Amino acid sequence: QVQLVESGGGLVQAGGSLRLSCAASGTIFSINVMGWYRQAPGNQRELVAVMTGGGSTNYADSVKGRFTISRDNAEKTAYLQMNSLKFEDTAVYYCNAYIVAPHYTGLRGDDYWGRGTQVTVSS
Repeated sequence: QVQLVESGGGLVQAGGSLRLSCAASGTIFSINVMGWYRQAPGNQRELVAVMTGGGSTNYADSVKGRFTISRDNAEKTAYLQMNSLKFEDTAVYYCNAYIVAPHYTGLRGDDYWGRGTQVTVSS
């Protein structure tokens, strides 16, 4: 069974840094887009950063220049380096990936989500 597991969240002071990890496990044929989303209390889930299998990236304007997404395709892991953290970055951060995996009908692509990791930035 394919799973995404995030780690690396925590409490940090404003101006500090955190590095999130997202590891995919299970029987996987390929991973296309991997990305990070976040949801603060009372807000909708929003895109933070995504990276294609080819290395193209897209960032939310609010994190450009501060956050960096990267991937280790061999380890099926995505990272989010977060620098110069602000109070408004406080949220639950979710990993997302489009993964192609074996299915009884053949190969099938599905959208997967991790359970999330809490990032709290104190002002």
